[in-house]
Amino acid sequence: MIATLLFVAFLAMMLMGVPIGAALGLAGAAAIALANADSQWFGLLAVPQNFYAGLGKYPLLAIPMFVLVGSIFDRSGVALRLVNFAVAMVGRGPGMLPLVAIAVAMFLGGISGSGPANAAAVGGVMIAAMSRAGYPPSFSASVVGAAAATDILIPPSVAFIIYSVLVPGASVPALFAAGMIPGILAGFALIVPAVWMARRHKMGHLEATMPRPPFWKSLREALWGLAAPVLILGGMRAGWFTPTEAAVVAVFYGLFVGMVVHRTISVRDLFPILRESGELSAVILLVVSLAGIFAYSLSTLGVISIFLIFVPLLLPIMQHYQWDPVWFGVILTLKVALGQFTPPLAVNLMVSCRIAGVRMESTVRWVGWMLLAMFLVMVAVIAFPQLALWLPAKMGY
Repeated sequence: MIATLLFVAFLAMMLMGVPIGAALGLAGAAAIALANADSQWFGLLAVPQNFYAGLGKYPLLAIPMFVLVGSIFDRSGVALRLVNFAVAMVGRGPGMLPLVAIAVAMFLGGISGSGPANAAAVGGVMIAAMSRAGYPPSFSASVVGAAAATDILIPPSVAFIIYSVLVPGASVPALFAAGMIPGILAGFALIVPAVWMARRHKMGHLEATMPRPPFWKSLREALWGLAAPVLILGGMRAGWFTPTEAAVVAVFYGLFVGMVVHRTISVRDLFPILRESGELSAVILLVVSLAGIFAYSLSTLGVISIFLIFVPLLLPIMQHYQWDPVWFGVILTLKVALGQFTPPLAVNLMVSCRIAGVRMESTVRWVGWMLLAMFLVMVAVIAFPQLALWLPAKMGY
């Protein structure tokens, strides 16, 4: 009965517009109090203990660092240089800028681990460029929001770090390797409807008249950005640093590129960068910590364990059928990626729509086809688990 009230209270607060973290914490605390009716105050001591326990895990240190990396690379001009290089490679023409936006978002996925941070970095450059080329702002916001969802699949990934902390048997390196091929497939799948819609609706009619950046010059300017994933992922593979340490290395690399190489970041810019990344990191970690209270209330009621919100219903199924926890983590992350650009609670679309100055409702006609494309990738990974498991096995994880 209390378990039922727990979920009813959580859903009711969500429908009332209560933030998801607060709904998790309040519902969990209420369930703990009801389960310990004879000694409520003593039972409620579990709330602060589990709030801290939700955060007191070493791998979670990587989350604010990877979010900070996204902000640094956004301000340093690396995203703009990568866009110019991509345009120099594929050329100008109908549907090419959406392709570039998706390709750059995928590449930045190898540097940052946060979808909203990726949407901000890519959207800040691409949405204005696509508008100048004649693409509707709602379409541009849809493409950027969908493309940024590949960020949590292509390593490093905040979602994989959280999953590894809460699910035994799934290491961070194995999850990072497992997400690589599905992440690339998801990006390629998004390119098909984006280019098709652009050409079918005759968007980007001014794109062919815009100048094409010189290839060698744009390559030279983009080299520092191109080297970042090699340093981060190569360093982890070589054993130079752990995923958590790799996040710190990426921060200092980004600061070096922005302050010394490109000189687009000054000491004065550091405070707004730190504030912006700190706010976003606080939101993520607050939800994680409050979800710990929700998880504890479930375990004390003898229900099940939890990975944030929905895993408590799914993890026992994984254990019953003896599915691989790494493969299962990739499937769940693909579902989260779909949710990041599914209206109305689409965090990536919230960022890209704010940059484009459009309402989220206007993106529905465009985003549906891209949701279908990524959904088909998820179906493929479910049907063929080796799409996720081949690379970790090959790398010895």
